[in-house]
Amino acid sequence: MAQVILNDVRKVYPNGFEAVKGVSLDITDGEFVVLVGPSGCGKSTTLRMVAGLEDISAGTIAIGERVVNDIEPKDRDIAMVFQNYALYPHMTAYKNMAFALKLRKTPKAEIERRVREAARMLDIERLLDKRPKEMSGGQRQRVAVGRAIVREPKCFLFDEPLSNLDAKLRVTTRAELKALHHRLKTTTIYVTHDQEEAMTLGDRIVVMSDGLIQQAGPPLEVYRKPANRFVAAFIGTPPMNFLDGVVQQAAGGLVFSSTSATGMNLAVPASKSGSLGARLGTPVVLGVRPQTMSLATDASGPTGRTWTVKVLVVEPLGDSMDLTCELPSGGRLVARVPARDGVTAGSTVQLVVDIDQVHFFEPGEYGRAL
Repeated sequence: MAQVILNDVRKVYPNGFEAVKGVSLDITDGEFVVLVGPSGCGKSTTLRMVAGLEDISAGTIAIGERVVNDIEPKDRDIAMVFQNYALYPHMTAYKNMAFALKLRKTPKAEIERRVREAARMLDIERLLDKRPKEMSGGQRQRVAVGRAIVREPKCFLFDEPLSNLDAKLRVTTRAELKALHHRLKTTTIYVTHDQEEAMTLGDRIVVMSDGLIQQAGPPLEVYRKPANRFVAAFIGTPPMNFLDGVVQQAAGGLVFSSTSATGMNLAVPASKSGSLGARLGTPVVLGVRPQTMSLATDASGPTGRTWTVKVLVVEPLGDSMDLTCELPSGGRLVARVPARDGVTAGSTVQLVVDIDQVHFFEPGEYGRAL
């Protein structure tokens, strides 16, 4: 196991495109860190630079005590698991897992021990004599993980390893990977575009966009306290709702008044009054997560916390339902509320907002949290 340190790492391609714009990140020994973001954000390029598959344009990468900028991938003591498994089709699972050890001239008895132990951990002992074409996608992925485990590297690198699996198998394999990390405690860097996958797997998640780290922290901290509007929009399902508006002084305290949706006003909680008091009359963006709204229990909800909206779409989810609602301005808002009979498309409902869980941001895609 080893600490991995990225210091102002950059990647500029020959055509001048800067894919990674100065990433600095300390990954502690045994930590499971997930790089997450949309396509083109620089997460896979960052991982490939750690692996040595991409040259570094500037900055340094250290694995353990050693700067690895000019060290070949095979000499970095890392193991990588790819999205497409990258198994040798003519080899059995056993031979695929043992191949790297044979190249290192590891004794046969040691190879046997490591392969059998990894197969037992991953519950693929019965697959050791099978070739990849005889296995399912999930089984091939386990073999690919096993091939990485037997090397006993300082660091595991995973590049969207679950993308080719169906939804049910992704959830199962995700749990297996997390349990495996708890057992091995090997430093792990995992790349995904799936924010749910990132939240469930990582000790820490690193949200990237436009070649930069937007926020890094424990999953719940990033969810509850997003650093900017981009992070707030990207982390969470369904995505956070946003309304443009201004904060004004009223008799009972500060009030957010939407400028993009007439009548969508909201009392500002006391916990936010200090940071917003200096921004009276200036544009701000209100962020409301779908899960922080509920349906009013009577004809009119609490004053200053209730919005009247028309339901466009109802999506039942069992014990809850997602309501896509039309705003007075023509925009849309999504609320995830406890399931209730009688709410149908075309009906009008009263949504009660938990004002203690709302967020405020500066305007713009990357507007910082206020």
